[in-house]
Amino acid sequence: MVRDILNIVSVADSLTAMYDTSDPFKLARAVDVEILKRDFKRQKGAYKVILKNRFIFIKKDLSQYEARIVAAHELGHDLLHREYAMLNGGFEEYSLFNRPDDRMEYEANIFAAQLLIADGDFLEYAAMGYDTEKIAKALKSHKNLVALKGDILIKKGYPLKAQEHSGKFLRYDQ
Repeated sequence: MVRDILNIVSVADSLTAMYDTSDPFKLARAVDVEILKRDFKRQKGAYKVILKNRFIFIKKDLSQYEARIVAAHELGHDLLHREYAMLNGGFEEYSLFNRPDDRMEYEANIFAAQLLIADGDFLEYAAMGYDTEKIAKALKSHKNLVALKGDILIKKGYPLKAQEHSGKFLRYDQ
């Protein structure tokens, strides 16, 4: 199922409001998704459904900010694509990130951007003239996630300039 950006935003906002947090680790626990750290060599994270139990696997040596982004992205898969994961044995990121036009990866990235970057924070820095890289640095985020947040705000009606972004920013080799 292809989802509209504002539908994905609504899912992220509803979850944040329901549990009064945007921390992907706390939210995963709240919705019964177990997060486990793994010694991955070729990926940063993965989402799997095993015998109806939902898991997010995160590469154990990621920085704190990178682990939050990966956790939010994988939580997006849980909330947006669980049925597909159940049918297909889950997602292995190293294969999906190699397909640059994959819609589910884009949707999970939109979810992560909405969950982790508050509209007001982005708009405050943008009003000060910060570009995507400076906003990312100020928010301890990733420039591609910030660019996606800009796309969300444009879709919401804010007069911002669209920024270039890569869907491959969570790949193991990036």
